[in-house]
Amino acid sequence: MTTAQGSKGDIILEMEFVGAEIPVASAVAYAGNVRGYKIGPFKVTGDLVETDTGALSVARSNGALRISGNNENGKGVAIGTEVIFNPALNGTLVMETRVQRAAVTAGVVFAGFCDVNADDVAEPATATGTTYTLTASDICGFSLDSQLTATADWHCIFNGGAVSGPTDSQVLVTGTTNARNVNGVAVVTAVAGEYDLLKLEISIDGTATWYINEVLVQRQANAVSTSVDLACYVGVWGTTSTLADLDLDYLLIKAKRNWAR
Repeated sequence: MTTAQGSKGDIILEMEFVGAEIPVASAVAYAGNVRGYKIGPFKVTGDLVETDTGALSVARSNGALRISGNNENGKGVAIGTEVIFNPALNGTLVMETRVQRAAVTAGVVFAGFCDVNADDVAEPATATGTTYTLTASDICGFSLDSQLTATADWHCIFNGGAVSGPTDSQVLVTGTTNARNVNGVAVVTAVAGEYDLLKLEISIDGTATWYINEVLVQRQANAVSTSVDLACYVGVWGTTSTLADLDLDYLLIKAKRNWAR
């Protein structure tokens, strides 16, 4: 494999959400937007043809973007990238974001990497009781799902690598004592109206490391495939007749450029 290397070896995508938005207007208005939907360097995907789904600017300290899933099960919005990152080709992949929910009730939240980011992006994983269904074949990130018994606890999910992704939420929850967790770390519970700082790193060998509020909460070798391309995004989806919202302070994604010709 030959290469030709320029001066831009780092890929750094970031957005401070201080006003850009895609207002919730009408299905007709969205359908007529032939330019697609984007905010800063990121694409906005999801069920945007609905009149109660969108990405709205929030007036608060630092600014924020509120993405809203509508009141239908599995319908929502995500903001992130196309399927462009590969752990082996793009060096260590890093996603960092700061998020909060006004109410930690109905809704599914995912922040991380996945092998699919379709225009009408679906939940990459869903859950019931203490069991996850990993819908995406290649996935790695943070999950918050009101359909779990532990409705407000952050979970660290993965699938696609040499180690098959567990589906038992009691193994995936932050703070449990198992091979992937740091012993003594408490379960991290989302609190309504409070931000959580989420950071995920995927090394070139497929090892994933999760941090919440600057604390290492899990690490898993061979969590993802090193030969599958991934998108990176943050999303929220509805579960019942209740709207599901998520506020983002910022989104930062870092990788190395693949210089292969």
